[in-house]
Amino acid sequence: MGSVATGMGVTISFAERFASSQQFDHVFQEGMALVEATANYLEGQGRRDSKAIGPSASMLYASESMRLTTRLLELASWLVIRRALKAGEIGPEEARVKRRRLRLTAIGRPQHVQGFAQLPDKLKELIEASFALHDRITHVDRALEHPEAVVDEMVVNPVAEQVNRLSAAFAPARSARG
Repeated sequence: MGSVATGMGVTISFAERFASSQQFDHVFQEGMALVEATANYLEGQGRRDSKAIGPSASMLYASESMRLTTRLLELASWLVIRRALKAGEIGPEEARVKRRRLRLTAIGRPQHVQGFAQLPDKLKELIEASFALHDRITHVDRALEHPEAVVDEMVVNPVAEQVNRLSAAFAPARSARG
């Protein structure tokens, strides 16, 4: 989602284009639906589910539901900022200032945590869905904040990079013999 220069010297930012597209509207709706589904679950069936699991899993349930809620709050805030910018309700500078207040850092996935398997399936589904949304949003956000890094990432060919490293590693050995 970086920028590409066209033949006419005009740079097209895929991230900017995405943020103002119908695809963004779809991600916005998906994100808000996830926030609503999570709230409904945690306030309803989730409370009943948390009472049905053991004490150690109950503690994990509490911590993971808080992490889930925090993650979704940050993602929803990002979506609202981008939508306000798209609608012309705020300007680019105000959007940047508001964005800087958010913490869209990578958060460890809890699957490796002891007891995660004992959590209710619905909670685990919501956690996974939140991470999928987090990954998509952070990718777009990174492209918006640092488009040059994303373009560099898109241009890098991992196979060619490995071949170049191997060539460089063996080049001195060949010239010493020759």
